Amino acid sequence: MSLSHDHEMAVSLTQQDRSRRAFVSTLRSHVLQRMSGDLRQHFEQAVEPEYAKSGSPLDTPEAIHEALKGEFSFKAYSSVRTAAQEMVFDVVSDAVDRELEVLNAKAAKPAKHGTLTLNPTLPLPKSVTGIDVHLSPGSYHAEHAEDDVTAGAVYDNSIDVFAFGQFGKRHNDIGTTLSNYLRLKYPDFAPSSILDCGCTIGHNTLPWAETYPAAEVTAIDVAAPVLRYGHARAESMGIAAHFKQMDATAMDFDDAQFDVVFSSMFMHELPLKHIHRYLKEAFRVLKPGGILWQMELPPMNAMPNYENFYMNWDTSYNNEPYYGTFRKQDYRQLLLDAGFSADDFIEATMPRYTFVGEAAFQEAIQGTNTFDTLTGRMDPKGTRWYGFGAWKR
Repeated sequence: MSLSHDHEMAVSLTQQDRSRRAFVSTLRSHVLQRMSGDLRQHFEQAVEPEYAKSGSPLDTPEAIHEALKGEFSFKAYSSVRTAAQEMVFDVVSDAVDRELEVLNAKAAKPAKHGTLTLNPTLPLPKSVTGIDVHLSPGSYHAEHAEDDVTAGAVYDNSIDVFAFGQFGKRHNDIGTTLSNYLRLKYPDFAPSSILDCGCTIGHNTLPWAETYPAAEVTAIDVAAPVLRYGHARAESMGIAAHFKQMDATAMDFDDAQFDVVFSSMFMHELPLKHIHRYLKEAFRVLKPGGILWQMELPPMNAMPNYENFYMNWDTSYNNEPYYGTFRKQDYRQLLLDAGFSADDFIEATMPRYTFVGEAAFQEAIQGTNTFDTLTGRMDPKGTRWYGFGAWKR
């Protein structure tokens, strides 16, 4: 856990800032490891056997949730986890607020590498404006000043605390892992144009420019504050990327414009009808021979019931109402409905590239996919990310 950043959009931290952040990050780690383990133990040793005796097996995640809701262990876990989530944003906001004027000025500097294109008339979807997603006050679109970057700065700083180091030093492990999977698995594939949808601050966009330095990388999101911040962050790192304010369900791009359409943790934030629109748009803007490649939560049909219950906690308690509905879908069928062929569907579970190194990563991706307690969950023991997508022929 770094609690600071190595780019020019970093905020200065007092000792109090660092102490508060360290406390909440440790609390988050405690909840997701120790308390979640205690909850599972209580379920397996007490709740599940009791239901089995009564002839009512808990064989769906919904049934497990219903059985646990009244249990003290679940109430304690949920209360502390929700409080910790709210505290994440609280402990990073002081430093951002103190330096907001400086951050906004830095973001307004002329670009030397990439570009930033905003569309102030873009209608923002209610799935963004109607809730504080992830319990983040104001979600990711709210603006507090002219040319504001607050939401982006809060997001960048909150990842340090939220993920307790599990996304890598620059929060870029997902983008690094998914891009290097393609590089190593398909060595003859040489994309010249790459699109990241729902990019927020571009932390998983920039690895694509590093993995495929000859490619032009574009990133889109509907929220202007995160795009301003993400663009300034990329500029300070000397990485060229083009940030555009655009709705991924109704893109302004030409047909067959990109070799790769990528997203990370994006689809589960969309209503199902918007998922269908997004995938059709992705198919449209992909070139023949290109690939749709999504980092996402693993589908429910691949995971044990308890893991599905555990993952779907966010649907009920973390302001992610579309999470559970998305995971119930047949991902292959979603892509078929968008125009892709069943034979071109791919999926993979893979270790975190920046944690294990290239040799171990390359060896791991030659094996079979593994779906267990380490798949799609932040865990120092060895998280595996899940990716799925399809080639466009």
